[in-house]
Amino acid sequence: MNTLTKRVLPLAALWLAACGSQPEHQADKDAAWEKETAGGRYAMRQDKAPTAPPNLDHIKDAVPRYEPYSRQGNRDYNVWGQDYVVWRDVENYKDEGMASWYGSKFHGYHTSNGEVYDMYTMTAAHKHLPLPSFVRVTNTGNGKQVVVRVNDRGPFHGGRVIDLSYAAAYKLGMLETGTAPVKVELIRVAPSGKETRLTDSLGGKHIQLLATRSADTAKELAARLSKEYGFPARVERQSEWYRLQMGPIPASRTEATLARLIADGYSQAYFLN
Repeated sequence: MNTLTKRVLPLAALWLAACGSQPEHQADKDAAWEKETAGGRYAMRQDKAPTAPPNLDHIKDAVPRYEPYSRQGNRDYNVWGQDYVVWRDVENYKDEGMASWYGSKFHGYHTSNGEVYDMYTMTAAHKHLPLPSFVRVTNTGNGKQVVVRVNDRGPFHGGRVIDLSYAAAYKLGMLETGTAPVKVELIRVAPSGKETRLTDSLGGKHIQLLATRSADTAKELAARLSKEYGFPARVERQSEWYRLQMGPIPASRTEATLARLIADGYSQAYFLN
C-alpha cells in the first residue's frame, strides 16, 4: 500500500475533490496528485461515475451496530503538510457543511481501515471520526436522509465535512451536482446494542482552548481531552500555529463545559460560534 505521510494514510478519500464536482484548475490538481502518488496507484487519472451503473433503488441504509474500532486507520495522520487528529471515544457529534462523493477511480481499492471500497454500498469517509462509525446524513437541500458506515478518511477539499459513496450520493439526490449541503449526526451503538443519536434540538458549539507552535503538544492534548470530556477535539493548523478546538458540544452543555475548561486551567478558552 503506497503512503503519502509518516503514518498509515487514507486510500480513496485522499483525492482533493469528489468525483461529482469539477473544481477549478482540475488539471493542475490532477498533476499534483500524480506527482504525490508517483503516478502508479490508480488505473484512472480522474474520478468519475460508473459507465453503466446498476439500479440502486433497492440499496438499503447501513444498519448501525456495535463494532470495535479497526486496527488500521485510527491513528493521527498527516496529509500534504496538514495534521489530522482521530477522535477517540466520541460521545456526541453533529456538524453541517458540504458533502461530496467518490466513485469509479477508487472502486476496488482499500479504504483507510483496510476494507475494500465498494461504491455500491452505503459507506463514507470522514477526517476525524474513529473507524468504523455510523452517521445519519441529511441533504438539507431536499430533506433526503441516509445512514452510512464510515470506513475511510477524507475529504481533504476545503469546506467539506464528509465524502459519500456513489450509492449514498444517489440516495441523497446529489450525483448531478457533485456536492450538497448536509447535516451529519453520529449514531452510537453501545456493546449492549442500544442505539443513541443526537436530536435536532441539541445544536452545538465549538470551543477553542489554546494555540501553540508545538504540533505534538496540541495532538496529545486533543487525544486526552476528547477522552476526558467525551467530545471530539481537533487540531487546526494556521501557519506555524496549531489551534486546539473541541466540539461540537450540545447547546445544553456548552456553558458548563466552557466553565469546566477554564477551571481546569484553560483560561483563554472561548466559543468559536
